[in-house]
Amino acid sequence: MLTSSGRRVPARRFAAVALVLAGLVGTACDGGGGGVFRQYEYEEEIYLSLDGTATVYVNSSVPALVALRGAPLDTSPTARLDRAVVRNFYTSPVTRVTSVSTSRRSNRRFVHVRLDVDDVRRLGEAGPFAWSTYQFARDGSLYQYRQAVGPAGGQPVANVGWTGRELVAIRLHLPSEIVYHNTRPGNLRRGNILVWEQSLDDRLRNVPLALDARMKTQSILNRTLWLFGLTFVAVAVVFLVVIWWLLTRGAKGGGGRRDGTPCGGIGTAPPESTKV
Repeated sequence: MLTSSGRRVPARRFAAVALVLAGLVGTACDGGGGGVFRQYEYEEEIYLSLDGTATVYVNSSVPALVALRGAPLDTSPTARLDRAVVRNFYTSPVTRVTSVSTSRRSNRRFVHVRLDVDDVRRLGEAGPFAWSTYQFARDGSLYQYRQAVGPAGGQPVANVGWTGRELVAIRLHLPSEIVYHNTRPGNLRRGNILVWEQSLDDRLRNVPLALDARMKTQSILNRTLWLFGLTFVAVAVVFLVVIWWLLTRGAKGGGGRRDGTPCGGIGTAPPESTKV
């Protein structure tokens, strides 16, 4: 390939650059937090189990956490961020915080919280999640998950550099095959991840958001383990059949030659002596 100056660019280098650009575009299209075109200011990720337990991750800028959930944090980009304050904010009788970390992007501080929940239906009892009501129950041959996100109920924040392109996302990682959901068709990712998105402006204006998903009652992990187990049994049976066939074939052969004489000449009569 030739550049505008007439210099030839090695094909290998051109391919490497194209691969990097493709990866960036793919990340952006997939909705990842580090995408080029999508700016997620607040994210909730719920990893749900069929028994109702869940692991929840929250990734949010400090200004969004203040504006949406009223967190007692300083929105100044130069302010010291106390992780203990974040941990106390998310600790409740129904949630257990397991980790808190921080980062910085677009001159704003971000917090990343992981917490465990024994019953996802009670998650709304914790202050940071009180804007939602959670339902999870078996309905016939399916499990149904519903979440209704209501008013934000936060505090006003000063100009923090928001451009109007910021997004809020709730991601639901389900443990079994999904048979129904009410998000956009393109927001079903990797087979069992559902994404609901809303602009930050709409979330601040308290535009409601409703999540609805239904799934089968057998987890993907259990089906995978059963398939692995059946495969292992099948391989073991074939292995035993092959060994049995080899042993029986050897027994029928008797260890001798095809003409019936024993191997090695043991036990054969000596040749007759030649008379002179």
